[in-house]
Amino acid sequence: MKSSYLLFISLLMLGILGSCSSNPYAKTNRIYKKQVKNFSKELQQFPTRENQNESALNYGDYWVGTTNFNMRKPNYVVLHHTAQDSIKQTLNTFTLPRTQVSSHYVVAKNGEIYHMLNDYLRAWHGGIGQWGNNTDLNSSSLGIEIDNNGKEKFTDLQITSLLKLLDEIKEKYNIPAENFIGHSDIAPSRKVDPNAYFPWKRLADAGFGLWYDEAEVENLQLEAEFFKPNPLVINLNTRLTTRIPFIDKLVFPKIIPADFNIENALKIIGYNTSNLEAAKSAFKLHFIQEDLDQPFNAYDIKVLYLLYKKYL
Repeated sequence: MKSSYLLFISLLMLGILGSCSSNPYAKTNRIYKKQVKNFSKELQQFPTRENQNESALNYGDYWVGTTNFNMRKPNYVVLHHTAQDSIKQTLNTFTLPRTQVSSHYVVAKNGEIYHMLNDYLRAWHGGIGQWGNNTDLNSSSLGIEIDNNGKEKFTDLQITSLLKLLDEIKEKYNIPAENFIGHSDIAPSRKVDPNAYFPWKRLADAGFGLWYDEAEVENLQLEAEFFKPNPLVINLNTRLTTRIPFIDKLVFPKIIPADFNIENALKIIGYNTSNLEAAKSAFKLHFIQEDLDQPFNAYDIKVLYLLYKKYL
């Protein structure tokens, strides 16, 4: 009986030890919990008359706490590739304090999803970047890293898992379709992820990001292509021979006006155009995904024009 009891205790201890040692990130998980606990203490601190007296501001006689509030929520999703060689390497990178980089989610090649940070907390994934007037995407976005060294295609398992994750996130936080963007979109002079193999169109078809109708692109014409001067026409220089842009737009909706401004269009979509060539490259990486080392051509301008009208 005694030997059976000892055997039972031994097996129980082995089970406990096994369960504790099964997670190689148990140590960093404890650090995570400690940091979250410290943040919760900060949230529970209430202003007092004593610490308000130390301020130069003219506070009222007493603190009044509002009854109407909730947690802040993310309004953007920024997608990345890890640019590392394995999921293990990425998870290790995100659990080392010295790296100063993190993400809310990491999607492995086999489709497994690692949720590394509470959605309401601020990850360090975007760095210095801008989208529209938003210059602090880390504070308003979720970061999702996809295991990919930057030079390879993404696996079907990854994209399937990613789409399910994005569907859950979009529904939970009511994130607009146009707010699903890439790291290269917000940091065009620094980043090139996710790479040109990333299936942005597939995501847009599922409601994550905007795209364009390829048939519409083929039907568009640049003004210079359409209004070709007739050498036999005598220029009378009268009001009857002067075209009016407003009328042109109504009569020729498939014609891109000559004064279409590429820089302004990129700004309206969200790109920071302080480095215009970098913004153009980021646009091509996301929406064209070929001939990335080539300057803007007529096709690229037509795609930009269609997207610019969607973002207006």
